[in-house]
Amino acid sequence: MSQTAALRISLFNELKASLKLGSPIILTNLAQVAILTTNLIFIGRLGKVELAAGSLAASLYQACMIFSLGLVSATIPMLATTLGKDRSNLSAIQQIMRHGFLTALIICLPFWLLMSQAQHLWLALGQNPETALLATSYIHSIQWSLLPYLGYIVLRSFFAALEKPLWTLNVAIAGIVVNALFGWLLIFGEMGFPQLGLIGAGIATTVTNVLMLSGMLLLVYRHPIFKHYKIFTQFFQWNWQQLYQLWKLGIPIAITFTLETLVFYAAVIMMGIIVETSLSAHSIARQISSVADRIPVVFVQGATWRLGLAMGRAAPHDAVRAGWVSYGLGVGFMGLAACVMWLQPEFLIQFFIDLKAPENRAVIITATQFLFFAALFQLTDGAQAVAAGMLRGLYDTRTPMLLALLGYWVLGVPIGAFLAFVVGMEGIGIWIGFVTGLSVVAVLLTLRWWRHGKRLLTRLE
Repeated sequence: MSQTAALRISLFNELKASLKLGSPIILTNLAQVAILTTNLIFIGRLGKVELAAGSLAASLYQACMIFSLGLVSATIPMLATTLGKDRSNLSAIQQIMRHGFLTALIICLPFWLLMSQAQHLWLALGQNPETALLATSYIHSIQWSLLPYLGYIVLRSFFAALEKPLWTLNVAIAGIVVNALFGWLLIFGEMGFPQLGLIGAGIATTVTNVLMLSGMLLLVYRHPIFKHYKIFTQFFQWNWQQLYQLWKLGIPIAITFTLETLVFYAAVIMMGIIVETSLSAHSIARQISSVADRIPVVFVQGATWRLGLAMGRAAPHDAVRAGWVSYGLGVGFMGLAACVMWLQPEFLIQFFIDLKAPENRAVIITATQFLFFAALFQLTDGAQAVAAGMLRGLYDTRTPMLLALLGYWVLGVPIGAFLAFVVGMEGIGIWIGFVTGLSVVAVLLTLRWWRHGKRLLTRLE
């Protein structure tokens, strides 16, 4: 067999393996986004003031959630490398899992305190007092969903590392149904339930995350594959060196995730200063964008897992091939998402606001404009997200964090603020700034991965 034919076969096998692992994870991530998206769809039916308040609260909650998610996501490369070396090392796997759960609990404590004081923060940032008051009621009810969500994420990492993501998908789909049902009952007061509005949305999500965690725990205790690892054995025997290693790897990931998320929270704050219409339109465009964001996240996770497994096996050729296949898939899917946003903006917007209501016309026009730039954002976001995931598989997390700081906060936010408030481009200027900053990050991370891959292959020569 020629070298070219062998390369084609190996690339095809890697593509098949990535899609087999990634397809259920794509649907799982979309299912998780669907929970908060469902809330905003329901809240949008209450009115544009409620939608603006829901966006304000959801953005802060997501900022806390993303940092926490980044921190516990350190379990992914650690599990992958451990399983790649020796799948029978139960003690090492148990250690990673119990310190993942401990990390989830520790990080929730300061964020619960922050969210309990959210109203003071929003007022200090110049938000409308009525909007801030409504947003406070939402965030006080949804903040308690953070811990069960993180517990679910730790178990999701375990399932994925064992290449059994379909079970996670089943739990996530059940979560969509439960959240939609409880949201409908509690937000609108249907079937004799109290009409709680925004508070009802938060309660629905908290109940949903508790039930999702319970479903995952049931599988851990009952399913033979997961039960074999006995991940709760000696659960309270903490190893502070192991916790340190997890945090050493996880904190740069968390900061990187948060730098990107806070860019959008900065956008919410700036949009709120401009005009309420811009804030409502931004919440629609960002939520549509966040659904598309779940696709590269899948290949981010797939790249991290498969690179970790390959490095654990000391197989750098497999690692480099896995990285580039994930990169191509991530950028390709985001290109398709961008085309949908360009070609069918009103079709997407109609899920969040009534297109026929005259009072919503300004929001619809503004959201359509924002979606044009959100589509550009998808292309660069796919490249930077997967490149960062590939680097995490090589335990390279510090430099991506610094590059995110440069692109998002040294370039993106200042350029957006300048175009919005000095040049007078308002919300469009903010989106242009974000696309510019993210494009820089995407190019630099891709170059760093290319150099890593070249070094790995050079060592074999």
